[in-house]
Amino acid sequence: MRILFLYMFPLWGNGSGAFLRELAAVLVKRGHSIAIVSPDKRKLLGVTHYVVNPPQIGVFVGHPELPNAKKFEDMNGQEIGEIYTSYLKTSVSAMADFNPEIVHVFHTAFLPGIARILKVLFGVKFIITTHGSDLNYLVRDRRLMGLINDANHVARFITANSEFTKKWYLKMFGQNLKRKSTVIMGGVNIDNYQRDQNAIDEINKKYNLGNKKVVLFTGRLTKSKGAIYLVKAAAKINGTVIIAGDGPERENIEKEIKKLKLDNVIMTGYMKTLNSDLYHAFYERANVFVCPSIWSEPLGLTILEAMAAHTPVVATNKGGILSIIKDNTNGLLIRSRSSKEIVSAVNKLLEDDDLRKRLGDQAYKTVLDKFTWEKIASQFEGIYKQFRYSTLEYIARVRGTNPNLSRSINAISKLIGVR
Repeated sequence: MRILFLYMFPLWGNGSGAFLRELAAVLVKRGHSIAIVSPDKRKLLGVTHYVVNPPQIGVFVGHPELPNAKKFEDMNGQEIGEIYTSYLKTSVSAMADFNPEIVHVFHTAFLPGIARILKVLFGVKFIITTHGSDLNYLVRDRRLMGLINDANHVARFITANSEFTKKWYLKMFGQNLKRKSTVIMGGVNIDNYQRDQNAIDEINKKYNLGNKKVVLFTGRLTKSKGAIYLVKAAAKINGTVIIAGDGPERENIEKEIKKLKLDNVIMTGYMKTLNSDLYHAFYERANVFVCPSIWSEPLGLTILEAMAAHTPVVATNKGGILSIIKDNTNGLLIRSRSSKEIVSAVNKLLEDDDLRKRLGDQAYKTVLDKFTWEKIASQFEGIYKQFRYSTLEYIARVRGTNPNLSRSINAISKLIGVR
């Protein structure tokens, strides 16, 4: 099938970008033709790219590759409109050139409205995938709700990355969408976690870890991720704490490290695209992974990455995390905002080799059973197979049989500069 993805951020630097990259890779291997509309010039093997050049790239909360980006909620109407128009123009061009059978929208904000217009112009049905962070943004900025509501009504399916996110979506947009909503969770590429000893040795040498016990956090450094509570716990943790990530909270975290005079916390910064092997090896080197989020994580892809590396996880008992972790079976759950519970759970694991191995092995089994990209892709394929429209055939048919709609297509295309 020919599948066009609409995505509004760089393809690296956050969980939804990783989701799209991995899903696209599996779909290409299975013989599908994949195209992506996004503001990223980097290429994925076997994927057709249509690069958007908006006047600025906004963020919901923060993005490590966009340190100075403005939040969408802080933009005025003109700024939002100019971004929207740039995505619409590129998306229309992509539709005419790529001729997809289905449009797949990532994130609820902005792009569902564009997919709705594409449906009017080209007749191609679309699905929406919500990752949760989009909903968190829409709680604070409701300007696009009308467009999203209309897109929800027309969308063929709506998928959410966890049961928690699905319930949140239905609460926000209406229970009448339940009949066409389903949960398809994110996954992890097992092949990335085959214990790269050379990369592990490089980490040990670079950060002087030797035989030290290592406690790892990865992710964007925003308040919601709660890394500050891991730092507050560090003085009583019997190991070295590594924080791999960047974001608006980095300065506050560094101030806390200095204030507490901690000598067992290492800040690595953002792992760039070219350091992906090293990034994966951090999970393999770690003895414990901590996800101290203070908000309800929609899913938690960093948790799945740690689990794929056989690394036991300590995570807060909120949101979509409960779709992944079962306490004392494949990880340990703690209350949010509790440095005391972080210390207790982490040290319990560091001091008990058998417990670490049992939870780590069970975590890996959980990933194999439920969270490989092959299984995730198969679930999406089950939806895609229900779409069998040809964009160019639709345009030809409409322009030949419906003069009014033909004039609308021509007018909108002219307005945004697409023939």
